[in-house]
Amino acid sequence: QVQLVESGGGSVQAGGSLRLSCAASGRTFSNVYMGWFRQAPGTEREFVAAISWSGGTTYYAGSVKGRFTISRDNAKNTVYLQMNSLKPEDTAVYFCAVDMPPIGPVVAGDYDYWGQGTQVTVSS
Repeated sequence: QVQLVESGGGSVQAGGSLRLSCAASGRTFSNVYMGWFRQAPGTEREFVAAISWSGGTTYYAGSVKGRFTISRDNAKNTVYLQMNSLKPEDTAVYFCAVDMPPIGPVVAGDYDYWGQGTQVTVSS
């Protein structure tokens, strides 16, 4: 069973930065997508970014491209989301997820395992 634990959320002012981490345990990954999604109150869960675990190819939603960077540390089984130039509209609960075997990487329904989420709040 795969377990995902997110950390690094918090409250920042607009223009600030945060780095989210997602530590995975339960198995060794090879051919998977690791993704970040977010969900604000009253909205659908939306794709933020994803990375292929083996090749490191990255994917971004248009709303975060150029501001967010996804990366992974294979040795630590951890994926990161560096978020810069944060805006109030980035406020949401952020979830990491694993798509295994890889189908996605942008559709939430293609992901098989999810973390519990971490709150990010950006004030203006």
